[in-house]
Amino acid sequence: MTTSAHTTTSTTLASFQEATPAQVRQWLRSGEAVLIDVREPDEFAREHIAGAVLVPLSCFDPARALSRVRPGQRVVMQCKGGRRSADACRLAMAHASSGVMVFTLAGGIEAWKKDNLPVEMNSKVLGISVMRQVQLVIGLMVLIGSALAWFVDPRFVAFPAFFGAGLAFAGASGTCAMATLIGKMPWNKAGKGGASCATGACK
Repeated sequence: MTTSAHTTTSTTLASFQEATPAQVRQWLRSGEAVLIDVREPDEFAREHIAGAVLVPLSCFDPARALSRVRPGQRVVMQCKGGRRSADACRLAMAHASSGVMVFTLAGGIEAWKKDNLPVEMNSKVLGISVMRQVQLVIGLMVLIGSALAWFVDPRFVAFPAFFGAGLAFAGASGTCAMATLIGKMPWNKAGKGGASCATGACK
C-alpha cells in the first residue's frame, strides 16, 4: 500500500503504519508530516532530528501531540529504536480524529543515523540518560550499604533499606526525587531538556 506518490510502500501495523527514515525525511522536507520525538528530554537534548517536537512517552499527551498536525499532514512518532514510538502511536490512535494518518519511524533515530541522515547533537550533554544515572547511583548505594552491613556493622542495613523504600515510593507515586536532583546537575542541563518527566519537564 502506498501512502503518496512520493513514498515507497509502508508496512501496515495493527492500527498505524511504519515509515522508513527516507520516507520521513522527504515528508519533513515537503512539510507533509510532523515528527514527534517521544524520548525523554535528556535524550532529546543530546541528539535529535531537526524539526522534531518533544512529547515524552513517560508523560505522553495525545492531544498535545496531535495539536501540532495541520489538516492533510501525517504525524510520525519517533524514539530511539521504535518500541516507544509504537506505544505512542497506539495512544494517539485512540484520540485521533478520522482521517489523521499516524506513523512510527521504523528503527527510530538509530535507523535514521544508520541511513546517514543528519541529527542535531550537543556533546555537552552526558551520554547516559537520567534514569540510567539514577539506577547506577541506587545500585552502588545498595551495594555499598550491603557490604558495610556484612563487614562492618549490621545496622548499615538501613542504608540499602532506605533506597529500597525510595524506589517503592517512586513506583507508587510516579515521582522520583533522585531523578529530579540528578536532572538538575550541570551535565544534564546543557541545551534543551536535560531532565526526565519526574523533574516536571512535561509541564
